[in-house]
Amino acid sequence: MSEYLTRADRMKQPAALDVARAVAEEHGVCVRPLAKERVDLDTGRVDIVPVPCGSTVASVCPTCAEKNRRLRMAQCREGWHLTEEPNFTPNAPSDDQRALTAYRADLVKAYRQAVEEDDEIGAEEVREEVAEVDAELRQLGIRGALPPLEVRSRAVRKRSTRRRQDAPNLPRRPITKRTVGRVFGGKYQPSTFLTLTLDSYGKVRSDGTPVDPNTYDYRRAARDAVHFAALLDRFVQNLRRCVGWDVQYFSTVEPQRRLAPHWHAAIRGSMSRAELRAVAEATYHQVWWPNHDEIKYSGDNRPVWDSRAKGFVDPTTREPLPAWDEALDQVERPAHVARFGVQVHSKGILGGTEEAGRHIGYLTKYLTKSIGECFDAQTSRQEDHAERLCAELAVTPCSPQCPVWLLYGVQPKGARLSMEPGKCKGKAHKRSTLGVAGRRVLVSRKWSGKSLADHKHDRVKFVRQLLADVGITGDDQPKRVVWNNVQPGDPNVPPRPHLLLRAVAERRRWKAEYTAALLASASPPNHSATSQAA
Repeated sequence: MSEYLTRADRMKQPAALDVARAVAEEHGVCVRPLAKERVDLDTGRVDIVPVPCGSTVASVCPTCAEKNRRLRMAQCREGWHLTEEPNFTPNAPSDDQRALTAYRADLVKAYRQAVEEDDEIGAEEVREEVAEVDAELRQLGIRGALPPLEVRSRAVRKRSTRRRQDAPNLPRRPITKRTVGRVFGGKYQPSTFLTLTLDSYGKVRSDGTPVDPNTYDYRRAARDAVHFAALLDRFVQNLRRCVGWDVQYFSTVEPQRRLAPHWHAAIRGSMSRAELRAVAEATYHQVWWPNHDEIKYSGDNRPVWDSRAKGFVDPTTREPLPAWDEALDQVERPAHVARFGVQVHSKGILGGTEEAGRHIGYLTKYLTKSIGECFDAQTSRQEDHAERLCAELAVTPCSPQCPVWLLYGVQPKGARLSMEPGKCKGKAHKRSTLGVAGRRVLVSRKWSGKSLADHKHDRVKFVRQLLADVGITGDDQPKRVVWNNVQPGDPNVPPRPHLLLRAVAERRRWKAEYTAALLASASPPNHSATSQAA
């Protein structure tokens, strides 16, 4: 006779989906796979296949987030201590590329002639022909933007390029085509680990909360976070001009306890601490936007859209708000100036050492969390601090297209009916980013000569070659396939537990093949007397 179970006992039993997720995590399988339709072009067979979601946040998918973190670690390790200069010399244009480009030039001339003669039919035919030529040029391996048929005139708004009087000058050296650091003592070629922080906004306690919240400058903290990425770009430009070579870096953005972002960077090559401090002190970013210190519209008194004026107007007077370009014409000084703080930490690291591996782990430690998740409020004081910062970020414009501009009486760039005054869907206004709307990982173009997808492809290529060496070729897999998205409500899509269990079965099979390949490729130990004597 079976034992009687109460409702409480039954509620304690794990759900089938939770068990499937636990098994998926145990075997390194994505816990929220996406269903994709795979069509075999040779046989015509259509299968619904689970595809990893690719999330970088562990709270969404811990398996995919950890895989991304390990790829980032490999990317950082491969480019940090390069000893030879990577070759990025472009290939010479081929004959086909030259011929097509010359033909495109003739088409551009014909298009301009058709426009001058008001021949709309002829101009449309030339446009279609140019589109086909551009597609063929892309297939031939041409990168970069191709010249458009119509050159749009842009309003040139001149700003003074003279350095600010309150910022020290920097030495400027001719930049050499070098990305690898110098060798010291004939054998030592160290690289640099650098940490930069933002300026102070007021005294803080050990837990990161302000000593006096009433005097803490939340407005400047919010604006610095929004423009942090631009400030980093300016720092790298100044650093390259100062040291005289093309500095390469792998970096991550993390929040401090006070919730201000700071920058950890693995920089290839060595440079003096004095130069780094001087560059950080002299670096600033001016934001040439309309003044947004005083909110003019709030509550129910917010601008409304007027279809006749094709823009937003004052809710009382019905006067149109200044357009973005009109507001910029009135700007005489920057609305904000972002700077770094006095804390500049740098350290020389030798490649291949335990210290290098430890710093790579430190760089990528929090990549499985969003910036907001890196901060865990333990006290009510920390919660209040986070709430006040988020409240300030909610009324801080993040871009020229931000609807928050309407609160300050300015129409955002490209204003449209669907905009809701004061509510922006940009990443800078989300609590998960704490104002940092840019990328979490910043990597220079010449770091390793590979993108993250390239590093992933290298891993796949290595595993396939290892399997092929022992005779496992995967001939049962389709060779020519087409991937399609499944439509919502498609009855052929199995439930998620089925997708999870199918992915687990595939992973177990792959792991068994990989283990067999490792055992087969390993050379048997040599126990001969000759080897022991040697």
